[in-house]
Amino acid sequence: MTIPVVGRGRFSIGKYDVVAETIPHSMHMLRYTVYLDKTRIGTMVSVPTESDCRFMEKPPVVPPLKIFYVTSKPGRPKKDAKPAVVLERDQPGFRESLPPDVSLDGTGKPGDR
Repeated sequence: MTIPVVGRGRFSIGKYDVVAETIPHSMHMLRYTVYLDKTRIGTMVSVPTESDCRFMEKPPVVPPLKIFYVTSKPGRPKKDAKPAVVLERDQPGFRESLPPDVSLDGTGKPGDR
């Protein structure tokens, strides 16, 4: 039994020439190589569009990396920072501690077991 293998193909997208050839050790997948004026500018596994070809011809400018600033330590207060605010009982956001006879595990009071 012979298995059909997809062959080569050649087509143009705008000013770009695309050559489709079988990927080695694959029966159905194609590698699309894009050429501009007989110069290879890139390769894709999916069928390229004209915008893909333009992207391969002239990729966008990548900004330079920012150097990690070693002296910035998140979570550490600054020298002139105000001390943490302590909530009083009457302020919103204050939480009281639970009374000793209240249990949160759903089994009732500790002495009921």
